[in-house]
Amino acid sequence: MGGGQPINHPEVMIGWHIRKQTQCLNPFFVARIPVSTAKNLGNVVAGYFSKIFGDSPVVPIQKHGEICYKAARALVKFFAAVAEGDWKAVHKHRETIVALENEADDFKRDIRSQISTGVMMPVSREDLLDLVLLQDKIANRARDISGLVFGRKMQIPAAIKDQMLAYVGRNVDAAKKARSTIRELDDLYEAGFKGKEASLVESLVDELDLIENETDDMQIAIRADLMKIEQTLPPIEAMFLYRVIEMIGDIADRAEVVGRRLEVLINR
Repeated sequence: MGGGQPINHPEVMIGWHIRKQTQCLNPFFVARIPVSTAKNLGNVVAGYFSKIFGDSPVVPIQKHGEICYKAARALVKFFAAVAEGDWKAVHKHRETIVALENEADDFKRDIRSQISTGVMMPVSREDLLDLVLLQDKIANRARDISGLVFGRKMQIPAAIKDQMLAYVGRNVDAAKKARSTIRELDDLYEAGFKGKEASLVESLVDELDLIENETDDMQIAIRADLMKIEQTLPPIEAMFLYRVIEMIGDIADRAEVVGRRLEVLINR
């Protein structure tokens, strides 16, 4: 190799291997690397491929999904306080939801700037950004719901209170299941959105569909029971109760859309 490093020098061996064998590791080559060098080979190769493909963009997306779920989850305590008429606690939980929604917005802006257009990815940049926008709508809806209920100091009629709390909880379950699918995104990304990880995500999406269907049935039932007593309520209050019930159902609907978007990426 001319006047350069001897052929068995670790740096020369690694450089030659990366240039000539970028698709797989050559067992003969690995055997000739000293133990002290071999233990760092993973970092060397990972750094090389990182320059080509870029760092995985999915970890920030997962963190964003976690924040969106927490905003939805806060609705459970929010409505429990509403049911008790504890408006001081309601205000506290409303502030938690607003803070989480703001944090989700900050993450959304950061993700837009972090996902580079100049790196190779198994899915398009636009698909990943669309996923972020979809899960962001879960936090947005949680904020909308809490704002309407707190702003009007809405009362939940005793006849539907238990149903309402169960309905809120099941919609939050859907958001939690969507969060579970997003938690698999890093492994899914590394697998190129194929293989066993893809099958796992598809099974989670199927579970999410079942939860969303349950929330649809619960919404029908609670609206029917509200209709039985609506004449005992001020008309405006009844109208806004119907609206809040619909908005709560949006949590599960939007969670399902997140799961379906992942499924689309898998099947492309």
